[in-house]
Amino acid sequence: MERIKTQVVIIGGGPGGYAAAFYAADKGMKVILVEKDKSLGGVCLNRGCIPSKALLHATQLIRDTRESAHRGVTFTEPKIELDKLRLWKESVLEKLAGGVGSLAKLRGVEVMHGRGYFDDSKTLRVESTEGQKFIEFEKAIIAVGSKSDLPAVFDLGNPRIMTSRQALELDDVPETLLIVGGGYIGMELGTVYSTLGSQITVVEALPSILAGADPDLIRPVIKFAEKSFKEIRVNTKVTKMATAGKHIQVIMEKDGNSIEELFDKVLVSVGRVPNCADIGLENTQVKQDDRKYIIANDKQQTNDPNIYAIGDVVGGLMLAHKASKEARIAVEVISGEESVFEDNIIIPAVVFTDPEVAWCGLTEADAKKKNIPVEIVKFPWSASGRALTFDRPDGITKLLIDPETERIKGVGISGHGAGELISEGVLAIEMGATARDLAETVHPHPTLSETLMECAEMFYGYSTHAYSRKKKEE
Repeated sequence: MERIKTQVVIIGGGPGGYAAAFYAADKGMKVILVEKDKSLGGVCLNRGCIPSKALLHATQLIRDTRESAHRGVTFTEPKIELDKLRLWKESVLEKLAGGVGSLAKLRGVEVMHGRGYFDDSKTLRVESTEGQKFIEFEKAIIAVGSKSDLPAVFDLGNPRIMTSRQALELDDVPETLLIVGGGYIGMELGTVYSTLGSQITVVEALPSILAGADPDLIRPVIKFAEKSFKEIRVNTKVTKMATAGKHIQVIMEKDGNSIEELFDKVLVSVGRVPNCADIGLENTQVKQDDRKYIIANDKQQTNDPNIYAIGDVVGGLMLAHKASKEARIAVEVISGEESVFEDNIIIPAVVFTDPEVAWCGLTEADAKKKNIPVEIVKFPWSASGRALTFDRPDGITKLLIDPETERIKGVGISGHGAGELISEGVLAIEMGATARDLAETVHPHPTLSETLMECAEMFYGYSTHAYSRKKKEE
């Protein structure tokens, strides 16, 4: 059988995979992109980030109509047509996937739809509906992503037990929904389903939801959830599930006590696992750790000199923008450039709950754990004119500042649109900006971005819209 030769083959067409393919093509390389799904975009575009944000926007509109009466603007109760909502969401995905496909054609990237399997360290077999194709490559980049973890104890083969993939299909709105896991996926989808009418119970084994974020940042999210959800149970573990007619029987353990309840549906969001099985890694020199993540160094190189790995399959933060950054590093190294994923690269995190939570750089929890001295300054959104104009004074902007150099080490934002604001914090840390740099940068008024400037001003004791003690001069 004829073998196709290429400089670079990329397995997986998600945000990491197609970013790598496009960048390599822009650098003049011959590229083949292998994707098992019928469209590009991966989990993020088709079954994760994008559909969830579309549903979060739609349900935010519902909440806005319900909360506007005190402003003198009254709406009738919104009518929810699930079929239309689902079709609109799917139309967004189709447009974006079509756009990515068009960009691949414009760049001359050959896209093969099928399952990629390594026959050896220089050959990738692609199994498709058209039969098998063999690609001889100089370098390969593995970007096959991850999938929702469904522990065997929960995997009953019952469609009433969902992962995020099924939950985003929005087949119906269950009257009662248990969410196992209080991470960002569980809390975001809980926000969607509670607004659509489900009674939400969240069970989290840890002492708090949204582990990784500082407690002061998630406090407004907890307040929203306590009002909108039926209950949040922390320090609680689900020990068993069973089918009980049209319900799922769930047994939980909290404080040594057993709790048994029935739910119409259960969403399991306890983490993700890499899609490394059955891609032929055993036929290469690629090594995996004990959790089956591919081992790669800071140049994205695996133990096999011909194969690189990026994104969720190498573990760490499972974020699309991290995968895209790693994609550029891998391509640069392949092209002979000096490139490395350094420890000081700032990767922001955003949780699209209500309100949103975003942070980057050093967190307060990490500073305490590592004994890193920082001065913490917080600007309350109750002092922001812009926040008050749309009734969202529940936010907070937070800076962690090195007391000696006055450089900004960390930024945290909780509030409406926090995800759109955090990039200024990322830039400030990446550029080594000081609090004075941020304080003296003129921000437009009235905007939420001013909260970053005024928070920096508070460090020196002269914020216009908030009172703070004056910083002592050395």
